[in-house]
Amino acid sequence: MQSPTLTVNGQVADLEAVSPHTTVLDWLRGRGLLGAKEGCAEGECGACSVLVARPGTTAPTRWTALNACLVPVLALDGQEVVTAEGLGTPAALHPVQREMAVRGGSQCGYCTPGFVCSMAAEFYRPGRTSAAVDDVPEVVGTTTEDEHSHEHGPNGFDLHALSGNLCRCTGYRPIRDAAYALGQPAADDELARRQQEPAPQPQPTRIRVGDAEFVRPADLAGALALLGDRPEALVVAGSTDWGVEVNLRGARAPLVVAIDRLPELRAWSVTGDVVELGAGLTLSEIAQLLAGRVPLLDLLLPQFASVLIRNGATLGGNLGTGSPIGDSAPGLLALDAALVLSATDGDREVPLADYFTGYRASVRRTGELIRAVRIPQPQPRLVGFHKIAKRRFDDISSVAVGFGLDLADDDGRDVVARARIGLGGVAATPLRARATEDALIGRPWDATTAADAAEVLAAEGTPLDDHRASAAYRRAMLRQSLLKFAAETTVEATR
Repeated sequence: MQSPTLTVNGQVADLEAVSPHTTVLDWLRGRGLLGAKEGCAEGECGACSVLVARPGTTAPTRWTALNACLVPVLALDGQEVVTAEGLGTPAALHPVQREMAVRGGSQCGYCTPGFVCSMAAEFYRPGRTSAAVDDVPEVVGTTTEDEHSHEHGPNGFDLHALSGNLCRCTGYRPIRDAAYALGQPAADDELARRQQEPAPQPQPTRIRVGDAEFVRPADLAGALALLGDRPEALVVAGSTDWGVEVNLRGARAPLVVAIDRLPELRAWSVTGDVVELGAGLTLSEIAQLLAGRVPLLDLLLPQFASVLIRNGATLGGNLGTGSPIGDSAPGLLALDAALVLSATDGDREVPLADYFTGYRASVRRTGELIRAVRIPQPQPRLVGFHKIAKRRFDDISSVAVGFGLDLADDDGRDVVARARIGLGGVAATPLRARATEDALIGRPWDATTAADAAEVLAAEGTPLDDHRASAAYRRAMLRQSLLKFAAETTVEATR
């Protein structure tokens, strides 16, 4: 096993003596690369954003923006990172840096390097196409809503790429102007050229510093054997949950096992019977790979945290934590999904509805890993996902509801033949709204049925009062969610 290294801005650096709990951000700043900042230390502000070379779906490599404050630097052994300092210099600004400067996109500058890295990831996104970029205004404050949509520019720039970056002093209009003014990478752009070469392969890693050890097994068999021998091991994928524990609560695990790049956890397939998604695929990769094949996930994934978080977070991680407010569980419950749990003695399949047993507890045994999520085909005819939170994006749910309904014809009326409703934020675990499902099945799918079933849904679960919402508010949102879903679908359903 080779000594761990990381290539930063084209220079190879040694990771041999680095603690397993040192984040990418702290390591970079310790080397004098001070562009990335710590604003929140929990992946909400984006001041720490950096670019990582990851495998692409339409190009060999895709420059992917990640929160450097969450990821252990040893998790990037053998990988390539570019920081704001590596994009350009004061004498030769990168196009993103130039547009941010000339359009007034920076004031105090604290958040600017993070914005620049997230913007650069979108600048290099394969498939981004320009249209009439020369028509984008050259001065700040003159862009009108008529010239392009609110969240997508004429240059193909998706403003959601910046959903995980916060600015407290500039205002977002000049930052948006900078994003919409970008053209395509130049023919001699080195980072664009790099995308046409394969991304670095994950490196098996094993390093101990003091009382802490970090291991990246070479394959699933190695990971399962290690977990069987060391039940105290902490398993991490995107580190979007564990990184917060390390930063804000000072958590330190004696053994960290990274499984995010295991080939067996990154497979996926679509057949007539099932859609299977590897538990180690990031949410961003799932969205790119599925490309509309699972409509409910198309509704869910854009509401899951931010692009920065989705670039690291995995379905296996979100479900494995057992959090009652994880956004993926309600949607997957509505799709009647199952989990494939792997151990050294083989696999077993568990319906997601039977997986959770208590607060952050599940049927997963010591030594088992979530290998894949299976979604049965055909999928429900009518699907919906409602997330109730204080912010539109990059927030934690107060309530989340997934809907999956199938209809049958009964003398010209659409009758509910099958119903699956998944709930989050209203009990100690994600759960199926079984009483509401029973109240729907066999009845016409219309406003009257929806109103009756909404009262049943409002009584599901055991919601609590906390800092995000009151129990009464959560019940009101359950009721309203079903009414909204009916309003969204009954006209379509009766066509």
